[in-house]
This record gives sequence, C-alpha cells and structure tokens, in this order.
Amino acid sequence: MSSLSVRGLRRTAEQWLANGRHALVISVDEIKGSTPRGIGTRMLVSNADVDGTIGGGHLEWQAIDLARHALYENAPPTTSWTRTFPLGPTLGQCCGGVVTLRFAPLNEAALTDWTMPPPRFHLELHGAGHVGQAIVRLLVDLDCTVRWIDERAEDPTLTRAEQPGLPSPEMLSTLPPHIQWLDTDAAEQEVPDAPANACHLVLTHRHDLDLRIITAVLRRGDFSFAGLIGSQTKRAKFLHRLREQGIAPATLERLVCPIGLPGLEGKEPAVIAIAVVAQLLQHSSNPLPTSR
Repeated sequence: MSSLSVRGLRRTAEQWLANGRHALVISVDEIKGSTPRGIGTRMLVSNADVDGTIGGGHLEWQAIDLARHALYENAPPTTSWTRTFPLGPTLGQCCGGVVTLRFAPLNEAALTDWTMPPPRFHLELHGAGHVGQAIVRLLVDLDCTVRWIDERAEDPTLTRAEQPGLPSPEMLSTLPPHIQWLDTDAAEQEVPDAPANACHLVLTHRHDLDLRIITAVLRRGDFSFAGLIGSQTKRAKFLHRLREQGIAPATLERLVCPIGLPGLEGKEPAVIAIAVVAQLLQHSSNPLPTSR
C-alpha cells in the first residue's frame, strides 16, 4: 500500500535503503503558478515499485517513466538531476503551472536532506470503541502524532464476542509508529503526560469516565482542542457538573461538544470520524490561543 503521509514515506525510504533496493527519490524542487503539490513533496520509484505521490496524472506518469529509464541505464544511480515540466502545454493538465522535479539516488545523503515538517497536530484520543477505531483508520495516513488510550485492556479469559467494541489484535499490531496504543487502569491519570497544546478527544464507553477525563483536560488549560462526544443534552449536563467542580467559565466555553464539523448528518462511526478528523484539520490550520 502506498505511503500517503510524509512520515510513512520516509519510513519506506529507510526500509528500501536498508534492503539495498536501487531507487530514486523524486521531489518537487520549484513551482510556478498552480501546481498539484508543493515544494518538498516526494515520491519513491524503483524498477518494481512506486510509493508516495507528487500529484498524479501525466506529470507523475512521465516522472516515473524517466526514473525507471535512468534506473535501467544506471543501477545503482549515483547522480541527481532536474527536469522542468510546463503542466498545461506539455502535459495537458489544467493546473497551468510549471513544476521542476529533482531526481536523486536513494542513499544516506538523501535521507539526511529529507527534512520533516512538524505534525499537523498531536491528538490524545480517549476511547477505542467503534468511533475511536474509525478515527484511527483515518489518521493512519495523516502527518500527526497520536496517543490512543483506553482502560479496557483485553481479558485473555474472554472471547472476542464476550468483549465487543475493542480493536482487534491485528489492528493494534499494524498501527504505524506515529499512533501509540496505551491501555491503562485509569485513563484520566494519563492526561498530565500529554504534551502542551495537544488536541484531546474523549469518547469512552462510560459517561462517568468521560467526565473524569474531560475534567482533567480542562483543569490543565493548556490544550489546543478539547472535544467530547455526545449530544446537546450531554453537553448541558456535563457543563453543570464541571461548573460545580470549579472549572472557569472561560475554559468551559472552549469545550467542544458535540464534536465534528456541523452540517454533516449521520451517526455511523465512519461518518462521525470523518466529521471529527475534518474538524481537527480545520482547527490545526487555524488554532485558537491557549491559556492556563
């Protein structure tokens, strides 16, 4: 499967290099006008495989063809070069811009020069039920970091049918490195270990646990986003209880409940997950100031 995130593609490059695979790193070196991807976007090409994308279409097809001709003529490749593509006249793409691609051998120097952008956000995801799993599936290909926290550790004496809702062992074993699974005896006690300015989503299997976790998050105050799954009725009840616990009104105003971009109808886990992840992406692009 293609690595669609920057971090995933970087890990693939490390694996290819460790395995001695001859490959080229194609990167967007310069752009003018409207182009499919920005400067620094990369993809990997070997004689047998392609990973990542520089935007698809004829540009990508021609880049792959050029790379494979170079690999056929000179394996392993030792030098880098650039090629400029006017997207409209030459390739028939309606973007209309101009892209300069760099073709470089996959080696230690290429990995050293491969700078990583900061994650879009760090998420503390409390809850591993159906919605939590649907959210994680969407986050696999996003450049973010996640701690996925649940206090329902699997009981080996029970069958899968006797403890529904938990992620399967197969799902947990295939999580990418940027998503960390954490089972715990007291989820609210994990809140102090979250980094500052993190996003927090609380969607556990019990309302009393939701309340303890979101209370801990709000007491910290240095969160970027605090989201609680539930209805307007749940919001009203939780706000009443949080006021009784002395949470400041200004902090309560920052609590997001219900979660998800408004206007997206549907209660299926996948629909909720899409709405919530879109909300996190929107928020991370326009973060609100945080305060203690």
